[in-house]
Amino acid sequence: MLGEVVRNRPEIALDDFLPIFLSSSLVLVFGALFVGIYTLVKMGYLKKFYMLIAYLFWIFQAYCMYFMATRLQVGDFVGKVLFITMIAYLTLPHLYYYLNSKAEEEYEN
Repeated sequence: MLGEVVRNRPEIALDDFLPIFLSSSLVLVFGALFVGIYTLVKMGYLKKFYMLIAYLFWIFQAYCMYFMATRLQVGDFVGKVLFITMIAYLTLPHLYYYLNSKAEEEYEN
C-alpha cells in the first residue's frame, strides 16, 4: 500500500527544487525571528512597536509555507495540517506568556 502511494505521487520538477529548499529554509528563519522579537518585546527589551515587525515575520513565514506546499503539491490533509501548524505557531507564544503571567501572579501572593 505504501508503495502505491509513493508511485502515485507526482515528481518534483528540477526547476522547483531550489525554490522549495529556500522557502522551507525561510520558514525556519522567519519563525525564529518572529518568536525572538515577540519574546524580546514581552520581556521588555524592545519597544512594543517591534511587535508589528514580529507579526510581519509571521506573515512571511506563512507565505513561505504556502509557497512550499503549492510547489510540493501536497494533498488536502497535509494542507490542513500545515494550516493548523501556522495558526498554532501564531497562537502558542501568546498562550505561553498568558499562562506565565498568571502563574507569576498566583505565586507572588
